[in-house]
Amino acid sequence: MTDSRSPAKDNDAPFEQILAQLETIVRELENNELPLDEALRKFEEGVALSRVGSARLEDAERRIEEILKDGSTARFDDR
Repeated sequence: MTDSRSPAKDNDAPFEQILAQLETIVRELENNELPLDEALRKFEEGVALSRVGSARLEDAERRIEEILKDGSTARFDDR
C-alpha cells in the first residue's frame, strides 16, 4: 500500500521514500491481481515516481561532479 502523500507530486520527498513506493508498485503490478484500470493507474504513478527519482539522482551526480572538479566544499543542506 502506498503512502497517501505522493512524491510524484511532491518533489521534496526523500529519495528513499520514492524508491520504496516504486518497489511497492512493482510488487503490486507483478502480483497480477489488480483490475486493468487500477494497474494502469499504478503504472502511471510508477512512471511519475521514476522521473522524480531519476531527476534526484541526476542532481546528486552533478553535485558530486562539481565537488570533485572544484575541490570546494558544497552545502548539502540545499536542494
